[in-house]
Amino acid sequence: MDTPACSFWRAWWLAVRPATLSLGVAPVLVGTACAHQAGGLNVGAALAALAGAVLLQIGANLSNDVFDFEKGADAAERLGPTRVVQAGMLSAAAVRTGMAISFALATVAGVYLVAVAGPVVVVIGLLSIVSAIAYTAGPYPLGYNGLGEVFVVLFFGFVAVVGTAFVQVRAVPGLAWLASLPPGLLSAAVLTVNNIRDRESDARVGKRTLAVRLGRRGAFAEFVALLGVSYAVPLVMVLAQLARATVLLSWATLPVALLLVRRLAHDEGRLLNRSLVTTARLTLMFGILFSAGIAFGAPTFELR
Repeated sequence: MDTPACSFWRAWWLAVRPATLSLGVAPVLVGTACAHQAGGLNVGAALAALAGAVLLQIGANLSNDVFDFEKGADAAERLGPTRVVQAGMLSAAAVRTGMAISFALATVAGVYLVAVAGPVVVVIGLLSIVSAIAYTAGPYPLGYNGLGEVFVVLFFGFVAVVGTAFVQVRAVPGLAWLASLPPGLLSAAVLTVNNIRDRESDARVGKRTLAVRLGRRGAFAEFVALLGVSYAVPLVMVLAQLARATVLLSWATLPVALLLVRRLAHDEGRLLNRSLVTTARLTLMFGILFSAGIAFGAPTFELR
């Protein structure tokens, strides 16, 4: 039996949702690889960007836990992993405090990045925090109005990758714009699996995700398209001579992607939880190999 201390820490571990933290790691790896390809690698800035991204993801997870509960989206019949406020494991006030601490710590990392790269980091940081909260909170929650995937692609793709590259080389490498697509699209694929699983309960509480709007078939087609474009990007980069063939290392994860497509074609309910975790892992595996391909194809190596 869990002791009170074990139960306390287990509750926070569940609240943080560690399986999703890879979504914050992958774009930082890609952005760092783009910075290296552009001629430099700032280890301090890269680590600060990584810390900030993971802390923002934790803050977003805690925000979703408490605000989804308050809006009635998390009920007793929930199909997904345990939500701690709904389950009574932590109070809404405690989770709000944890959310505030996560964003405060992310701000500390941001202060360092401002010193390194200038005030533009302030804008990036504030927009990221507002977006994380606005996904489930406020008068027009993004996730409740079919805009979840759009903002995931924007912030886990363009903002995270381009921002990470910028704080290291003080410029935006042209490659970073295209390279930001896979981590953003694969992160959106994670959300799509989540929304396919929850589409019926979401519809009952007025949460109009894309899975609710498009239906089961449309959401499945969305998932396949998100994966398809992600795997097409490395080939486009090679054909356009923007990167060397080493970026095709990312294709080593294709068997996992195909497995996910087969599962998602017929799985329903709680069975989709395994696909949710696997899609998050795919995002990290793809990000590692894609980043390695970009970095190994760089003409020089400069460590700062």
